[in-house]
Amino acid sequence: MIFKQAFLALALAGGVLSLQAQHRPAPKKTAAKADPAMAASIKRGAVVYKNVCITCHQADGGGVPNMNPPLIKTQYVLGDKARLAHIVLAGLAEPIEIDGNDYKQHMPAQNYLTDQQVADVLTYVRNSFGNKASAVQVAEVKAVRATLPK
Repeated sequence: MIFKQAFLALALAGGVLSLQAQHRPAPKKTAAKADPAMAASIKRGAVVYKNVCITCHQADGGGVPNMNPPLIKTQYVLGDKARLAHIVLAGLAEPIEIDGNDYKQHMPAQNYLTDQQVADVLTYVRNSFGNKASAVQVAEVKAVRATLPK
């Protein structure tokens, strides 16, 4: 017992052991953690994705070869938000080429979704499957919907 106390005292005095807290970098904040509104949109969008999109675009966002395009790091997903909202609202009948692969499955219009649901699901997709992009706002979806035939 005395030996343990002497060793501990010697170690502390010699600086072998330190009682100071180690410096640890603060955890990095993700966009969703930094922005509670975006986090809420992503959470709501995940529900819409599971109810509407998962059948064709799959749980991992990888799509189905030669039928339904992937949602992973493509210009369609990460690029122009208005074009992406237009695809969701109006559908897509013509084949589409992404990264050298053709996808031919018709995507029906999802115009029954509210502007909020479309903004949320697109925010979810743009921030899932390895994607990282800005949120889609309800006003952006509303503007695209206003351009569509009634």
